[in-house]
Amino acid sequence: MIPTAATSTPLSQSSIRLEGVSCAFGTVEAVRNVTLGFEEGSFTALVGPSGCGKTTILRLIGGLEELQTGSLDRAPTATLGFAFQEPRLLPWRNIRDNVALPLELAGVATSERRARALEALERVQLADAALRFPYQLSGGMKMRAAIARALISRPRVLLLDEPFGALDEVTRHELDLALRKLWEAERCTTILVTHSIPEAAFLAERIVVLSPRPARVVAEITTPTLTRDATTWTHEDLGACVRRASDALLRAIAESRA
Repeated sequence: MIPTAATSTPLSQSSIRLEGVSCAFGTVEAVRNVTLGFEEGSFTALVGPSGCGKTTILRLIGGLEELQTGSLDRAPTATLGFAFQEPRLLPWRNIRDNVALPLELAGVATSERRARALEALERVQLADAALRFPYQLSGGMKMRAAIARALISRPRVLLLDEPFGALDEVTRHELDLALRKLWEAERCTTILVTHSIPEAAFLAERIVVLSPRPARVVAEITTPTLTRDATTWTHEDLGACVRRASDALLRAIAESRA
């Protein structure tokens, strides 16, 4: 059972619960009556049509949008990390200092924040690029740096908004595998917004399929328990999972047009 705000189970450090959440921007209804639970250490992918409200849900969870209707419970001590589709690196800073920025804004001493930045870069296999500048990095390396920056505060909740969407397929697959291995090692509660159902099935433990705007939950699909490696993409169980999620999405789109 996926817990929601209506259950009596105590809120763990990084559990997140949405109950009856709705959100509108002026006359545009973005999210309608969404109830979801995210257990500590879980990996969930949100999929749906472009503009359906996936990012709005992620921003509500992260406190970047104001909750209008319903309830959202998240332990106040659960630190958050964010990574977006654009890496948003400062061009005048080297990669180490870009990654260290959240700690600098928090007033952490220079020596400590640089040491932790190098540690975060090690975790995404980018330590050898620490003193390079963004213009010297490939798109995939920039996204690794952005994820390192999201990890530097040692978050218990990691929010990812289509972080690899602009990359070529080969690089995207490489980073998907790196992200999955990172999650397996860290086990922080991770929520990913993606347009790619195969990516969702590869990365996450659960796929939440959302309807066309306003976003409503139309299906929750558990992904197969498989070792994630380069061969997993063609595994028949992963393919079956992708088909289930795709069918649910296509049905939701058809119903919205009926």
